[in-house]
Amino acid sequence: MNKTIHFSLIAAALIATRTYAAEDLGEIVVTTPTQTAQKLDDVTSNVDVITAADIEARGYTTVAQALGYIAGVSTVSNGGPGQNTSLFLRGMDSSHTLVLIDGVRYNDPTSLSGAPWADLMVDDIAQIEVVKGAQSGIWGADASAGVINIITKKAAAGTHASAHLEGGSFGTWKYGATLSHATEKYYLKASYNIVDTDGFTAVAPYGEDIDAFEDDPYKNKTLNIQAGVNFNADNRLSLSHTRIEGEGDADPYDNNLFNYDPNGKYGFKSTYTFTKANFSHTDSIETLNLYAQRSDFSRTYPDATFGQHYDGKIDEYGINSKFGYRTKDFILVGVDRKEYSHENDIDRSYDSTGVFATNSNIFEGMLGGTTILTESLRYDNYSDFKSKTTGKIGLKHIHSHIKGLVSSFNYGTAYNVPTMYQLFDPFSGNTDLSPESTKSYDVTLAYKDFKVTYFNNQIDDMIDYVSNYDADGNWIGGGYANVSGTSNIDGLEVAYQKEVYKNTLLTTNYTHLFKAENHEGKALARRAKDTFNLALDYYGFDKLHIGADVQYIGERYDRADKQGEQTGKYALFNMTADYQLTDNIQVYGKIENIGDKYYQSVYGYASSPRAFYVGVRGKI
Repeated sequence: MNKTIHFSLIAAALIATRTYAAEDLGEIVVTTPTQTAQKLDDVTSNVDVITAADIEARGYTTVAQALGYIAGVSTVSNGGPGQNTSLFLRGMDSSHTLVLIDGVRYNDPTSLSGAPWADLMVDDIAQIEVVKGAQSGIWGADASAGVINIITKKAAAGTHASAHLEGGSFGTWKYGATLSHATEKYYLKASYNIVDTDGFTAVAPYGEDIDAFEDDPYKNKTLNIQAGVNFNADNRLSLSHTRIEGEGDADPYDNNLFNYDPNGKYGFKSTYTFTKANFSHTDSIETLNLYAQRSDFSRTYPDATFGQHYDGKIDEYGINSKFGYRTKDFILVGVDRKEYSHENDIDRSYDSTGVFATNSNIFEGMLGGTTILTESLRYDNYSDFKSKTTGKIGLKHIHSHIKGLVSSFNYGTAYNVPTMYQLFDPFSGNTDLSPESTKSYDVTLAYKDFKVTYFNNQIDDMIDYVSNYDADGNWIGGGYANVSGTSNIDGLEVAYQKEVYKNTLLTTNYTHLFKAENHEGKALARRAKDTFNLALDYYGFDKLHIGADVQYIGERYDRADKQGEQTGKYALFNMTADYQLTDNIQVYGKIENIGDKYYQSVYGYASSPRAFYVGVRGKI
């Protein structure tokens, strides 16, 4: 393949994942915005897609790392690999984003912070779909900020095998393999990937050399198995199972030091399994899906004094049917049931039954172009607290008089359910808690390779821990409650991607939060006021790709109301390179934090200094 064709294919794939320009989006297919497959240019929702090509070109290790480079997303971490990681989507914290693995819920019902981001690695991912804005009208609970669906790679026709090996700083090794076989009648696929690192200390007093403290190692093992049978052209059964194991060390709180001990030992182990069976039927009238799926969560802290084990489970059963009418229009209707449980000391459960419908219409020639209208409505009935009705409407217009101009508007309502810990914990629980409510909208204007979006989120009845004090100001306990009032978050996203020079691809985005305030008008903690990302990729050398990127994090405070330490105002530079030795073997390398910038995204917790990694990928 000559250099020009090689670049155009890669650039086209990358550009299509980042822009709304109609001519670039035709072949990208997403399933998350409406729970059914659609071309991206037929979707009204504000969507970003990270592809396997993006992941390899940038040399990402974790899903959170990859997501942190798209507009509207920022992350913070309590240390290095395996340590607690929080993701903010449009200024809303991790608990407000619904995370899925191949459509199966990854939000931990025993946790206060939603999905366990630290244990999600990028190997074996085909693409990550990020749908921004309130999405409970389609997906139900916990989709207030949006939905992130991690889609694993599928078996291709024939027999295939691949493997990779990477080594680098902090005694880090990454390795894994995939084997698949597919025919017209059936398919099988298995992948197993390991990340094993000595790491570096989680806790580090600000300004001190992290090498002065003991390392906190981490090991991740991820298994994915898929199988399917095509009974005939219309009926098929698919099965999938994912198991994620994370094990490592952190730094405990020392009652004598009245602080966290960077040389202390605090082991942790987590095991998550996600299993799904889906039967689908397709004919000239409808597409029917009948499914059952389970999410299992187990977290163990053997060195902890209290709360050593957390075990939870979500069982979900559902059916949905998509009916097409006219040429490109459809209506999708469905029903699902979810059963949530928290075992161990709490030993409680609740359930919900949801009914939903989504309608999509494409009107050609209207208002001098193509207009797309999508409406969704959902009702969820809960066993233990108030039920919720949510919805979403999206409008998108592809202008014909100005080629490349696209405008869109989305409005949605959403809710977050109380966790079982918030409801039933004997010390701080409150069984009278109600779901939080969110209203959000966004307005987008895109022209060819440039896109700008204004977003606005309003959260009512936010669940928070409320402390109680005696007359002398001494703390006497507290508990979870719905806080009256409205929290407000709004901001601007700007994104641009273009081949700025022959064989040179520029990708950049900028996010600004105008307001991120709680019900009292105080600034929310750990939200970066400004985030800027820029990457350059050069494909002009035969078989060689070279990339460089920079990320700037603006003003960010460690505590609410701009209190605590300033943890922003820094820039990180990275470089990647890969060389295609043969058609089937690629070698690559990357340098992270080239300038060896000292920073802490969470005050008192270490971040990576300059780091080097090299690796090889092979396939047959």
